[in-house]
Amino acid sequence: MDDMEWTNILGPLVAIAIVILLRYVLGKKKKGGAAQTAAGREEFYEHLLAVGEEVSLTEENDRRAEIGLGRTSGQRSEGIIRVEDRHLDAINVVNMTSQFGTSYFLDYLVKTPNLMAGRTPKKTRLVVKKSPPIVGKMTGLQWSGDPALAKTLSLDYSLEDKLLRAMVGGFSGNILIMPEVKEGYTRIRTDYYPPSADLLGGLKTIAKYVKAW
Repeated sequence: MDDMEWTNILGPLVAIAIVILLRYVLGKKKKGGAAQTAAGREEFYEHLLAVGEEVSLTEENDRRAEIGLGRTSGQRSEGIIRVEDRHLDAINVVNMTSQFGTSYFLDYLVKTPNLMAGRTPKKTRLVVKKSPPIVGKMTGLQWSGDPALAKTLSLDYSLEDKLLRAMVGGFSGNILIMPEVKEGYTRIRTDYYPPSADLLGGLKTIAKYVKAW
């Protein structure tokens, strides 16, 4: 065979070898990620105990593990942590796998029976204000979404101070409040992050307002 023929043969073979290698590597990552997340609930539980929270692990069949997680969404619960608090009911440790990898979240669950009264509140999220926008220095926080809840949260400057201190400590600032009307619960979703006392205090304050929503 001349050089041109070898090139025509080797090109497709190299491409096939690369595809096989990528599938193997991605498969290993997914397996490793699943094992890491399964341990993540235990680690998060231990962290909560260490910062003085009264928490306990629940059984695998806890129905709260399915709140807001559609079967086709790629999201899966790693288990529920029950919280002894007037406003926070539990924490669901969630992973979401897609073609881009696996992401981890925490759903702080708030029992909100007022949602069953016929009103449909909107999702509400925390917005980080920067000057100049996007790439500038952080100047403050505001809430966007449900008008009544967003206004209440934005006017609580003590809450803003707690969240700003948590962000200085490394928290991303990603907070999304999602009502689950059929379940009578609201999810306060954050990235998977071991909360400081400031962040926990802020989340409990948010839960207090959500409970009265």
